[in-house]
Amino acid sequence: MKKLFLFCFISCFFFSCQQKEKPTISFYYWKTIFRLSPKEKNTLSSNQVKRLYIRYFDIDLNPKTQKPYPKSPVRFEETAPNFEIIPVVYIKNKVMLDTKLNVLDLAKKTNSFIQQINAKNNIVIQEIQIDCDWTLNSKDNYLRFIEAFKKVSNKKLSATIRLHQIKYFKKTKIPNVDRGVLMYYNMGKIAPDSLNSIYDRHIANRYLSSLKNYPLPIDIALPIYSWGIHIRDGKIIGLRNKIDVNNLKNNSSFVLTKENWFTVTSSTFKNGVFYKEKDLLKIETISRNDLLEMADDLEENTIQNPKEIIFYDLDEFNIKNYDTAFFKKIIDCF
Repeated sequence: MKKLFLFCFISCFFFSCQQKEKPTISFYYWKTIFRLSPKEKNTLSSNQVKRLYIRYFDIDLNPKTQKPYPKSPVRFEETAPNFEIIPVVYIKNKVMLDTKLNVLDLAKKTNSFIQQINAKNNIVIQEIQIDCDWTLNSKDNYLRFIEAFKKVSNKKLSATIRLHQIKYFKKTKIPNVDRGVLMYYNMGKIAPDSLNSIYDRHIANRYLSSLKNYPLPIDIALPIYSWGIHIRDGKIIGLRNKIDVNNLKNNSSFVLTKENWFTVTSSTFKNGVFYKEKDLLKIETISRNDLLEMADDLEENTIQNPKEIIFYDLDEFNIKNYDTAFFKKIIDCF
């Protein structure tokens, strides 16, 4: 009886430890030139990062021919021998909306271009990720593309998943991939209002409970980026990346009129962009508290811990807002 009790105790303890296994930390790399700065290397090293999700290229429609083509492929200026590389291909939804799309041809060409990049840079891969915000109108082409690509690539396959695709999976369907990555950002519309389009807890709460019913294994992608929404006469005229708020505060042409809102007081050029007098710049960013809140909410609404948290995206401008140890604090929430 004592031996049986001891066996049960050890089994329960082991099972409990297995249940509490923490996710690993990974990063997306979304620049067209792969070159790590010392600060980026330090972040990767300090967090024992083993996997990098590198955007290889976009697939868009050629404006002249209206045929799919690879856009802005990555160029490696240095190698990354200490990391497992997962190529990410971003496919614009309008490609999948084309009713005449040759899905098999696109799958073959996509795989071939990935192989070319790998061969040129001596990269060996085990997995490929497809990033596409498919809709009800494009889902048939998208799902057929995934099936075709899985066969021609003969690799493990993952796909990005949006919140609405989690909640309404019976309508949007589930791609035949090995796992999904929930993009827990870009939740709202980019608009000239007071809401944060990157993250809004009220919007997220409409979908979170659906996570428990989603049949595909899910990892999580969390945002560490920011941007500025450039507004003129009540209309959005562009997104401005890598806006340094402190730099704006020291610029006499920009006045902070309320939290995260700047008014242009005199027309000026900044970083190659023309700002007209009375233009507005709405800054959307993600705070440490936002990330901790996201992690807590996700942990409460997932049946099993994700195996991986992928931060979007690795860039010296982004990571300067978080101390190196902060990423482990997010992992500790799970």
